[in-house]
Amino acid sequence: MLRRLSRRLWYYRRVALTVLTPLLLLPLPLVIGSKEAECSFVLLLMATYWATEVIPLSMTAMLPAVLFPTFGIMKCSDVAKEYFKDFHLLLVGVTCLATSIEKWGLHRRIALRLVTMVGVNPAWLMLGFMSGCAFLSMWVQNTSAVTMVMPIVEAVLQQILKANEGGGSGEDNPNLQLDETDGHVEKMEEIVSDQKHPEVPEEIFTVQIQTVSQAAVCQPAAPSRSKRDLRICKAMCISVAYSSNIGGISTLPGTSPNLIFSEYLNQIYPNCNCVNFGNWLVLCLPISVIMLLLTWIWLCWLFIGSDFRLLCRCGGEKTERETAARRVIEEEYRSLGSMSPQEIFTGAVFLMMVSLWLTRAPGFMPGWASLFPHHSGYITDATVALLLGLLFFIVPAHGPSRKHETMISWRDFQGCMPWKVALLVGGGFALAEGTEESGLSLWVAKLLTPLGDLPVLATVTVACIIVTTVTEVASNAATITIFLPILAPLAEAIHVNPLYVLIPTTLCTSFSFLLPVSNPPNAVVFAYGHVDILDMVKAGLGVNVIGVLATLLAMSTWGVPLFSLDSYPDWAPVLPGFNSTTP
Repeated sequence: MLRRLSRRLWYYRRVALTVLTPLLLLPLPLVIGSKEAECSFVLLLMATYWATEVIPLSMTAMLPAVLFPTFGIMKCSDVAKEYFKDFHLLLVGVTCLATSIEKWGLHRRIALRLVTMVGVNPAWLMLGFMSGCAFLSMWVQNTSAVTMVMPIVEAVLQQILKANEGGGSGEDNPNLQLDETDGHVEKMEEIVSDQKHPEVPEEIFTVQIQTVSQAAVCQPAAPSRSKRDLRICKAMCISVAYSSNIGGISTLPGTSPNLIFSEYLNQIYPNCNCVNFGNWLVLCLPISVIMLLLTWIWLCWLFIGSDFRLLCRCGGEKTERETAARRVIEEEYRSLGSMSPQEIFTGAVFLMMVSLWLTRAPGFMPGWASLFPHHSGYITDATVALLLGLLFFIVPAHGPSRKHETMISWRDFQGCMPWKVALLVGGGFALAEGTEESGLSLWVAKLLTPLGDLPVLATVTVACIIVTTVTEVASNAATITIFLPILAPLAEAIHVNPLYVLIPTTLCTSFSFLLPVSNPPNAVVFAYGHVDILDMVKAGLGVNVIGVLATLLAMSTWGVPLFSLDSYPDWAPVLPGFNSTTP
């Protein structure tokens, strides 16, 4: 009864927030009446709706199509153009690759292979799972990477716990059939219903619920289990969730905020051709590696213990837990058999896509795009992704002896394509264009001019901390969409290369580690029942600090020559009379 009453009050709260927010903001367009005030009304309304999610994120993104023509800021036809950009073509191509990887099981082979390379000591095993999940999240959505890896992690943990409880190795579990617990299924459904993020479409959440119900989760911790065993479970689960976000920042298509930033840069600064797949990888891969290693050490110290001499133990007799873990991993890897032709083709396309991205316009030498001198700037990373993505709809999956079936079907593609992200990003682009057309961006730039008296690194640090805080309670894509139109004028106001401000804040948008509802990977891991909210908060605070410091280190060292951050670029507008500050 109390639960129903609280739910109804929550629903009324959502309705009240939906209605009262525009009413409270009405003085902006009615009293002030300028184009800047009208655009501010749209910006604040969308920011509130995105942060609170009182209506679906993708539908909030459609507000510029209604309000900008109403206020006379932009024509409806001009707003509509912002909802489909080069970003969407890149997203389609990358999703085709991710669909094939998941359909033919290449992700399991990659994850298991990486785990077997590091050994079965609990700390090294955790590093193996983190490395596998981080690598997968560089190319597929973060939530998909966690959903792929967690069943393997749970099977290994269950074998370890059985070995310790029963005094033996426990029953073999080569098929990763895990104990079922209905309570965890209900918990997963509740989390998913309470927190829908645009990182992943609703269909994938359905797959997650099915995964939990079928293969699902280990039973709640029994009193007979030692505290060390429980801490190992916590460390393993949290590490997988965190590594998916850490790996996603390494590549432009790795996570939605990176792609949103890239397209925003092309839209607001059309003459800026300095960010591509190659130099983003050069900047962010070291950040990801540093974060991964420091996070691993932090979680080992927090959960497993501070005696790091155990990590250096080589050879000798294996404990029962290590023997059980080794057996289940090896049996699962052997059950995959040899690589199928479908896996080989998918892997070949993957390597080809990455190679073409890296060599298109590397910067330090002419890339293959220079073979088309009369069409400079026509070919982008989206062209490569879409061309190779189409191959999966053309190449037969089997030989002529079987019924014709392509590598992926449209049904497969639809199940993985994040349509919500596409709409959300389109709304962000429309909002950014509206701030330019209305003059709001120039007004914000003048308002932020006094910040030019501060050291640039201090300004960037404050921006990173603010974004990292906001992204804990709002979705990553919505957070970066809100802040980009604010931070770009800030950089222009203090006469600093916009990349010096936009890149670190974009990366910090992915540092949502504190709460189960901060992002879908956290929610998926939390539903397995090993982790408490307090565990995630304690671990997340340390990882947030690690992430911000690693990002600032990169931007102030190798990022400076990579993007010429020590000078104001000619592709950015010069606002006369503003303070001039260099990093």
